[in-house]
Amino acid sequence: MPVPRSIIQQIKQIVPPLNGTLHKGQSGRVGVLGGALDYTGAPFFAAMSALRLGADLSHVICSPTAAQAIKSYSPDLIVHPILVQEASYEKVESELRSLLSRLHVLVMGPGLGREEYMQSYAHLALSIAREHAMFVVLDADALYMVGKDLSLVKGYRRAVLTPNVVEFQRLSESVGISPDVPAKERAGEISKVLGGVVILEKGPTDLIVSDTTGEAASLGASKMDEGDEEQQREVVEVDVEGGLKRCGGQGDVLSGTVGAMLAWGKCYEDGAFGDGSIPASRLPLLAAVGGSMVTRTSSRIAFQLQGRGLVTQDMLPQLGKSFSEVFGEDLWAGDKGRL
Repeated sequence: MPVPRSIIQQIKQIVPPLNGTLHKGQSGRVGVLGGALDYTGAPFFAAMSALRLGADLSHVICSPTAAQAIKSYSPDLIVHPILVQEASYEKVESELRSLLSRLHVLVMGPGLGREEYMQSYAHLALSIAREHAMFVVLDADALYMVGKDLSLVKGYRRAVLTPNVVEFQRLSESVGISPDVPAKERAGEISKVLGGVVILEKGPTDLIVSDTTGEAASLGASKMDEGDEEQQREVVEVDVEGGLKRCGGQGDVLSGTVGAMLAWGKCYEDGAFGDGSIPASRLPLLAAVGGSMVTRTSSRIAFQLQGRGLVTQDMLPQLGKSFSEVFGEDLWAGDKGRL
């Protein structure tokens, strides 16, 4: 089933115009928290995907053991090796607070790993992000962290969770979803239990769900305008054609594209552009749908070029072209023609 035209039109409204009216940073400042001794590619893919989609600045917050490798991949990334295992908790907290106060979104999980100190710093960063009412994307080992403590995201409507098949099964068990619940309804049940958090269930088609009918749903806890939001379950199935090769790292690209769109959404919410007609509570679902559509399209284009030899890095140069294919060339150009 095609994505409803009304949703595509709303996504277009949160895309920053390229017409010379914005200054550096008003098209999104993205942070990716992850990167330790064994994992350097994943945070690079997430952070670089955000830039390739159109975010202005992309920061990687990582362990010193990963910093030099990530810096060597691209001079466009801003790398902060502040997650030091031996550092005092207070020192890292101070540095995280200073850094996160300048960002619009935090992507957590790619390259995070399960070492105790990295999980502890991720826990801290998520708590700070919630204090600042930041949008967050949680993937990979950040989902492992959430599965151990659901209160980290419960009721926080600015979060998007992006589980793959294995992660979704684990999350379902942590939330307590019965195996008897039909497969197509499980993401909605997870969202309901977690208070309306957006779930992006990755698969042959991506299922994006938000259910605000549960007791845990609260806009006030997410520093959003309560208004008169209708409690409902909204399900969007993205069946955009993707590539036939599924290699490690494509989920990191998705995290980055969703993160970039959430950063755009935060700029929109703050009044940098747009008319403000879309409520903040709607932005996570729109970003999840838009990121899914662009990522799947870039996978298809890259596969057409590389075939069986496709690697994740082949997708990065295709993100701009994929955006234009999905949302139209005119969105790159603003009011002045293509730059």
